[in-house]
Amino acid sequence: MPQPMPELSHRRRLLVLAICCASAIVVVMDISIVNVALPSIRHDLHASVSGLQWTVDAYTLVLATFLVLAGSAADRLGRRRVFQIGLAAFGVGSLLCGLAPSLPWLIAARALQAVGGTMLNPVAMAIVANTFPHPAERARAIGVFASSTGLSLALGPILGGALVDGFGWHSIFWINVPIVAAALVCTALFVPESRAARARRVDPVGQTLMILLLGGVVFSITESRQLGWTSPVILALLAVAALAVLGILAYEPRRVDPLLELRLFRSLPFGSAILMALFALCGFGAFLFVTTQYLQEVRGMSALAAGLCLLPVGALVVVLSPLTGRLVGARGPRLPLVVAGGALALGGGASLWLGPATPLPFVLAVYLLFGVFLGTINPPITNTAVSGMPRSMTGVATSLASAGRQTGTTLGVAVSGTIVGSALPRGGTAFVAAERGVWWLVLGLGLSIVALGLLSTGRWALRTATGAAALFEEVERGGNPRTVPVGGRF
Repeated sequence: MPQPMPELSHRRRLLVLAICCASAIVVVMDISIVNVALPSIRHDLHASVSGLQWTVDAYTLVLATFLVLAGSAADRLGRRRVFQIGLAAFGVGSLLCGLAPSLPWLIAARALQAVGGTMLNPVAMAIVANTFPHPAERARAIGVFASSTGLSLALGPILGGALVDGFGWHSIFWINVPIVAAALVCTALFVPESRAARARRVDPVGQTLMILLLGGVVFSITESRQLGWTSPVILALLAVAALAVLGILAYEPRRVDPLLELRLFRSLPFGSAILMALFALCGFGAFLFVTTQYLQEVRGMSALAAGLCLLPVGALVVVLSPLTGRLVGARGPRLPLVVAGGALALGGGASLWLGPATPLPFVLAVYLLFGVFLGTINPPITNTAVSGMPRSMTGVATSLASAGRQTGTTLGVAVSGTIVGSALPRGGTAFVAAERGVWWLVLGLGLSIVALGLLSTGRWALRTATGAAALFEEVERGGNPRTVPVGGRF
């Protein structure tokens, strides 16, 4: 039987929001916190550049691949139940990361961590969206939730630097364990169970195609520097990824409950939100991977000093994310999206001028641009992804948005690592010359976000969103979705 979220008191709703934000913080922070520890991991475990890439990407790749499955499973089996399982798996994975004796063990433990993480962020977002049913209140809650994820992404290197310098790189994983334990207890006490009104079926074929697509693309990019783009292995993986795309397009629309609900993309705002999430986190993932190496390997900073250099990013996220959430609730997402994309583009362009002897105040001023970007990008994307959707589709819609973010982070690390990989061991001017390719990429991603932000907030785009919402309302009533016009067309 369907089990909707019961009506809660205002204080209880805020407590549920706090628990969900805590889970988001540990999951997202583990994307960025490990970046500042990469030089220590490289020296301690004798890791190659591709090994460092996989230390980050083993986590984000699993997140991106299984987020949609976790979201739909939570809608079916119960959001609190799946959330608790995710917390337990994430805690065990964190403990094993801290105990890892070698790089292969660390990468495997990171993957286990991510399995738990897939059951946390999208499910937490669905719990938040269902806890706050009124649109304005929900927009503010989403702003708080998005600010917590953005803040954890920005503050991860700062906390990580302090832990690495004080206790070694293993401690960046151990710190998760007590937080997860507290969250498990609070979830059992305060978070009510809820399910979607209509349970979705499992889609093993769609999940397999998703694994082949993302795995093939990321492995090809990561290993292309060592094997070469013309290597039979790389060409075979790219061919598998292309076939997976064709399989998704041919198979998923035929299912009543597909893993990838392609009909959501009939809403231009939703489709644009997914692309902007991918572009945004691709840019920020590349920024973090390159910047932490630049500060430590080129400028000779300690892990803590490198983390503190990213303090302007975290400070701006704290200030701007709540304000952006309120602005989105009052006036819509267009202005924050344009500001965020413009700041990312300016940050990428200004970073082209950074060198080994660039004055530190100029470096910090450049990082302020990335702080503006991160502080204004998450609330409008998250709100756009769920706005207009029936509550039964919340888990799937938020999972796709989260998958876009994690896919972007994965690709950002893979691409930037490939660009600077050969120069990293040489450091100095060689690394600075190589990283300019990363900054041109970041500049282009920022401009793309500006264009999508303008496109997705126009009148025609809003009509497609209304049509997509009507389609899913018809599905919930038991109608035929193929007979519902979307955006003025069948």
